[in-house]
Amino acid sequence: MLFTDQSADIISVSTLNRMARSLLENGLPPQWIGGEISNLTLAASGHAYFSLKDASAQVRCVMFRQRMSRLAFTPREGMQVELRGTVTLYEARGDYQIAVDTMREAGLGRLFEAYDRLRRRLAEEGLFDEARKRALPPHPRAIGIVTSPAAAALRDVVTTLRRRMPSIPLALYPTPVQGSDAGRQIAQAIATASRRDEVDVLIVCRGGGSIEDLWAFNEEAVARAIVACRIPVVSGVGHETDTTIADFAADRRAPTPTAAAELVSPSRDAMQFQLERSRRALIRALSRLITDKQQRLDFCARRLAHPGERIRAQHRQLEQTNSRLRYLIHARLTLARSRGDALAKRLRKPDLAARSARLRALETQLAQHATAAGSARQLQLARLEAALEAMNPHAVLSRGYAIVRNDRGETVRGVEQLSNGEHVTLQLAHGEAGARIELARGAQGQLPF
Repeated sequence: MLFTDQSADIISVSTLNRMARSLLENGLPPQWIGGEISNLTLAASGHAYFSLKDASAQVRCVMFRQRMSRLAFTPREGMQVELRGTVTLYEARGDYQIAVDTMREAGLGRLFEAYDRLRRRLAEEGLFDEARKRALPPHPRAIGIVTSPAAAALRDVVTTLRRRMPSIPLALYPTPVQGSDAGRQIAQAIATASRRDEVDVLIVCRGGGSIEDLWAFNEEAVARAIVACRIPVVSGVGHETDTTIADFAADRRAPTPTAAAELVSPSRDAMQFQLERSRRALIRALSRLITDKQQRLDFCARRLAHPGERIRAQHRQLEQTNSRLRYLIHARLTLARSRGDALAKRLRKPDLAARSARLRALETQLAQHATAAGSARQLQLARLEAALEAMNPHAVLSRGYAIVRNDRGETVRGVEQLSNGEHVTLQLAHGEAGARIELARGAQGQLPF
């Protein structure tokens, strides 16, 4: 028996599973699959493991934590769902499974598709444009409510409005908010409110529920009725996570019916607080104004005198002016008389004898003063001449002295300035003469005497 080596054609289990996984992921594109959840396990890691089955088959599924966190519901055992994912293979066990990307409750897919088609079409028509939407009145005279009389949302809205501003009248436009014909009736109620025009703002609301429960507010008739309404409309449908076509069409969207009531009504407490603050500010302003006016009145009162007092003051001022005028006239007359007397004295005949005697006396005094001044000047001149003569070098020379100058023209004041054989010039009282120095024996610079 002949055996051949075929080891080159043998692959490992891991390689086989990896090849199978690649074939599954590349050969089958992601698609929607419907079935019932079975054997559900929600792991502590946040991942979900379950089987999706129908009447004759099942397939393992895994949905990882990041995908699970995006679901709007919690999967339950036996729930009919529709999921979309990638067909793959878990290599460690060789299990064929689906890695789920998204999942929805069965039947919701068609509703979501219809919802999305209508939303896009109405948006293209411009029904959702922000430029079309109107501002809400800050102080509505009346508020209308479109909802079911039995709805819990009505109680929430009324309670909130009564708490915030109980003086605002309310008008209810009753309509079913759930059922096959609810959309048409909601649209009729909105049209009725618009036609009556008895409120300033309209709330369209209902409580939370599934997409089927809220579907009446996703109908085109409701959206067009909201857009055609002459009254600003606030939509408060469902919970914060619920978004309907009515929310897009309304002038304002509130996350809940209670929030819609708060949105359309002013707060009585806030208005009372603002009113109280304005009242206090007005009181302070009026108090300051009154104080300023009182001070101005006091100032004017001090300046305003009684007519009799003003007359008396003017009379006193007139008397003072009269007294001053009399004094000035008297002073002017006295000065004029003095000047007249002086002029009269100057015009009288002078006393020539007295004037002659006065003149002779003045002449005598002048001569005496002149003689005394001349004698003093002569004595001062004699003293100055004597001092000048004493300081005159020629006067000294006349007594036999001489001035000795060396050949450089310098005056010799001591023997230390002379040297043996040096020629000098002698200035005498009458003329000059030359001489040569002969020093005595001994230390040079010392002359014998």
